[in-house]
Amino acid sequence: MQQYDVIVLGTGLKECILSGLMSVNGKKVLHIDRNPHYGGESASVSPLEELYRKFRVRGPNNSMGLGKEWNVDLIPKFFLANGQLVKLLLHTEVTRYLDLKVIEGSYVYKAGKVHKVPATEAEALASDLMGMFDKRRFKKLLLFALNFEERNPRTHQDMDPRRITTRDLFHHFDLGPEVMEFTAHAIALHSNDSYLDEPYADTVKRVKLYCESLTHHSTSPYLYPIYGLAELPQGFARLSAEYGGTYMVNKDVDEIVMENGKVTAVKCDGEKLFHCKQLICDPSYVPSRMRKVGRVIRVICLLNHPIKHTHEASSCQIILPQTQLNRKSDIYISLVSYSHNVCADGMYIATVSTTIETSNPEKEVRPALELIEPITQKFVSISNLLVPNDDGRKSQIFVSSSYDATSHFDNECEEIMDMYHRITGTKLSCGGSQRHMSQDSDDDY
Repeated sequence: MQQYDVIVLGTGLKECILSGLMSVNGKKVLHIDRNPHYGGESASVSPLEELYRKFRVRGPNNSMGLGKEWNVDLIPKFFLANGQLVKLLLHTEVTRYLDLKVIEGSYVYKAGKVHKVPATEAEALASDLMGMFDKRRFKKLLLFALNFEERNPRTHQDMDPRRITTRDLFHHFDLGPEVMEFTAHAIALHSNDSYLDEPYADTVKRVKLYCESLTHHSTSPYLYPIYGLAELPQGFARLSAEYGGTYMVNKDVDEIVMENGKVTAVKCDGEKLFHCKQLICDPSYVPSRMRKVGRVIRVICLLNHPIKHTHEASSCQIILPQTQLNRKSDIYISLVSYSHNVCADGMYIATVSTTIETSNPEKEVRPALELIEPITQKFVSISNLLVPNDDGRKSQIFVSSSYDATSHFDNECEEIMDMYHRITGTKLSCGGSQRHMSQDSDDDY
């Protein structure tokens, strides 16, 4: 009988991070994936021919370069330089296996045009996103956010962060609707307007995180790995293996064995049992434990040019706030390129994503697709947004949610922290690391 503390099913980013953390904590971990590759739902596809086969599209032609030069993320996301994911990478020293590059710019869509989100004081003064008086008020809000400490009432300016709403906070600083929208969606990274009538603490902490992430570099607060996001789960897999974790890929799971409502084992290869005390998995392994809360459309677009009005950026994020398009949720565009070693020289990969609101998803993202035209080839996917039915404490089966439509890892990091707390009973503390990331150039992190 083979006994493990934790069995992890699926090699998506969230599963690999939790597997690595459990191994570091001294747990005996077995990690199984039915696929021959890492990444699960958020895998990177290489070579390019495989992407065409996956989406049943004929091609590619010779103009796309060598297929082996491509490594296309199915769910591309950036992460904030001072955010939880970077802290996790530093805390676990997975940075040894990664080279991170700064994204060149963050942009927001307003009145039919793309505008750069100011990253420096000079850019803020020159920006046409706000009028002169708005810029002064906006600066006061940023200073308030940078000084804000939830447990220190002296930083609250007599506004209780548990009682005063974000709407009231914005009114306190006399911000107009356009500045409120830009701040909430392009800086605080809210995907809809539900935040307005919630206590302001969360929004202010998000603004503070964005500003602190910008202090690392002067172009944008976002980072992305050279060779694509597949490097992240592989890095955490290597971490887990270093601490004794066992990996089995290309192995089907026949059954999750339960006794008295609690997981006891995983059955593979017909009869082989791997016993465990806890199970971590992605939604595909336990569909009966999930419920659908929405749908997401993603359109992967291969380009031979940068996106217009982004200063020829080889990488960027563009957010189209929901109110600009009479929607309930934002639309996101992420752009990476040959400069990240994810495609052939001179080529770009732009991905458009949003939460589906109608029966015609492709029509919903048309305004974003028009911003990035002409498109050499596009691949459309529609997936369900699934969340677990319970917190897993009773069954000891802890299931991650599907990846949302956002172009950043903010929500995923919150979920990882929450799952860790439920699994271990303690909160994850990301302290410092003895190792530090090397900087080969101004562009590398």
